[in-house]
Amino acid sequence: MLFPQFFTQWGEFRLELLIIPLTQIIMFGMGTTLSIHDFIRVTKSPLPVFMGIFLQFSIMPIFGYVLAVSFGFDGELAAGIVLIGSCSGGVASNLMVYLARGNVALSVTMTSVSTLLAPLATSLLMSNLAGAFVPIDVVQMMLSILNMIIVPVVAGLIAHDILYGNRSWMQKGINQILLTIGLIFFAMTVMFLGHKVLGPLYSGLAMGGVLIAGITLTKFVIGTLLGRPNTWMDTILPLIAKTAICMVIVIIIAQTRDILLDVGMILLLAAILHNTIGYVLGYWGSRGVGLILGKIGYQVGWCVTSESLISETESRTIAFEVGMQNAGMASGLAIDVLQSHVAALPPNVFGTWMNISGSMLANYWAQKSTGEVEFTVKADQSRVIS
Repeated sequence: MLFPQFFTQWGEFRLELLIIPLTQIIMFGMGTTLSIHDFIRVTKSPLPVFMGIFLQFSIMPIFGYVLAVSFGFDGELAAGIVLIGSCSGGVASNLMVYLARGNVALSVTMTSVSTLLAPLATSLLMSNLAGAFVPIDVVQMMLSILNMIIVPVVAGLIAHDILYGNRSWMQKGINQILLTIGLIFFAMTVMFLGHKVLGPLYSGLAMGGVLIAGITLTKFVIGTLLGRPNTWMDTILPLIAKTAICMVIVIIIAQTRDILLDVGMILLLAAILHNTIGYVLGYWGSRGVGLILGKIGYQVGWCVTSESLISETESRTIAFEVGMQNAGMASGLAIDVLQSHVAALPPNVFGTWMNISGSMLANYWAQKSTGEVEFTVKADQSRVIS
């Protein structure tokens, strides 16, 4: 805001070119906090997962469109508001759920599943809603999400398995070195083939290969040579991800400073309303549907009680998942697909507010009992805390 000229271009290099690789690094960090069990856990509690994802991909994009029209936004700014509403959940919601004494396992699962659905869901929502403000190429957006989000998340999953898995072959130093060399060769090959051969996915594949190689090499040095535990990743990767997030915010704010000064307060008000609607309808929508289904199930003999099929703890979790979106993903898509710094401004403002409001709501709920038998899932909590 004060010195934007220092954060737009260094010599001949435009700093906006860093946004896509920075987004990939953020998503890789997200992937390292997940495991394959987070995706298959949906089979154990399908109702709250599907309920939360339905509310997330319906309430938020629709109200994003309504708010954009109501506040008189148009063009790229309006598209950016719809974009942040159309994105999947982010890992910040997992931390808020933990602080609020919600169901951390459910939160991680919802974030995982909504991220996998993003290439289709986000692209179609943007086409049908944001298409009223700017042209949207559905195929290009799907490929961009795969490149910036899905491929790095999958790479993070692989890195998580390499570091924490019990595979015997990965405990040998020679195998770690060979895997590192192979991954670097893979990344170099991908960069050589480039966009013409591999299409838009080439940068995600190259970045994923480099990052996994870095994790493997670090494991060899710290774990095998020095004999230290692998807990270093819980410290280093969150720090790298936070630094990347700060850099994205700085670059976009510098690029859109004048627009932010002009519409900043109105945009912040839209962010507050959008976020609050997500919390309220996420919580009460899940409570209402759970109660209705519980009564119907009791009448037809599916349930032994007419109580809500979605608990208080699950409703709190759904509220965070619906109300908090992946702002990093939205910023990256705004730059990569919409080719617009202006469209990237709402995700930054909305994302900043989400973390403030999420912290306040989490602390409020942490002081209010759920009225249920509380439980912990230590594995999930330790990953979220890190």
